[in-house]
Amino acid sequence: MEFKDYYAVMGVARDASAEQIKQAYRKLARKYHPDVSKEADAEARFKEIGEAYEVLRDPQKRAAYDQLGSGPPPGQQFRPPPDWDSGFEFSGAGHPGPGEEQEFAYRGDASEFFETLFGRAGFAGARPRQRERGEDHHARVTVDLEASLEGGTRTLTLRVPEVGADGRPRLRERTLNVKIPRGILAGQHIRLAGQGETLAGATQPGDLFLEVAFAPHPLYRPDGRDLQFELPVAPWEAALGATIAVPTPAGPVELRIPAGSKAGTRLRLRGRGLPAQPPGDLYAILQIALPPAGSDAARAAYQAFAAAVPFNPRAAPGA
Repeated sequence: MEFKDYYAVMGVARDASAEQIKQAYRKLARKYHPDVSKEADAEARFKEIGEAYEVLRDPQKRAAYDQLGSGPPPGQQFRPPPDWDSGFEFSGAGHPGPGEEQEFAYRGDASEFFETLFGRAGFAGARPRQRERGEDHHARVTVDLEASLEGGTRTLTLRVPEVGADGRPRLRERTLNVKIPRGILAGQHIRLAGQGETLAGATQPGDLFLEVAFAPHPLYRPDGRDLQFELPVAPWEAALGATIAVPTPAGPVELRIPAGSKAGTRLRLRGRGLPAQPPGDLYAILQIALPPAGSDAARAAYQAFAAAVPFNPRAAPGA
């Protein structure tokens, strides 16, 4: 995916004020509007300019975009860092209110870059303000897997974009103590009533919705309400079968390895996943671990095994 340098597209510095960005857009839009421009690439340039303005005119989109830095060198592919927007609090702010000038709203086909960053609900487009209450805010937060396994309170720090006195976006941090429901799944939301926008003259503030994601765990990988982990077994345990102790979130349990198991075999422990409703399952994915041939005795054992069990792992099936 190609990185879009929206500041270069608009011909402004990265610390440009909102007024400078607006002036640059007006100048470029007049030059490249397809209805009046004689430039060969007018339509493509007009869409590119419009997309850049859609991001840089909105303090929230701009603050989020600025977290990515200047991007990779020209010609290199770009992928946003994992969880680049985690903890970033956003709302529908940036939409012109009653009586304000609405000189642009992006209508063209967005680039892959724009869709990747802002295509998620809440970033894509703004809603008119509801004057009777403040706007709802949204944020994607990353918590440890134990928060779902055990429940409890976590301290979360959110980055809140706002416009400074100089008209430039800045990030303010706020810290919340949030109760994580036991059994919550990745992608589900926690609603914090009254923690959204406080709007002057409104009867009540908006709410804050936190979309949950899990930080990488040293053992388990969540898959919906299920958990997976890799279980190393010795070749003879896989070939002959065995009963071994395996870890689960509630403590070790005995698991039977069927004879003739292969690498990648998934063995299910019912109800040992996330404590959702209904609870998920825990899957042990077998990995064949080979003992090292690091001694004369080990090498002799491997040689004897090779002589006793002729086997070609590259032979065609059935050959």
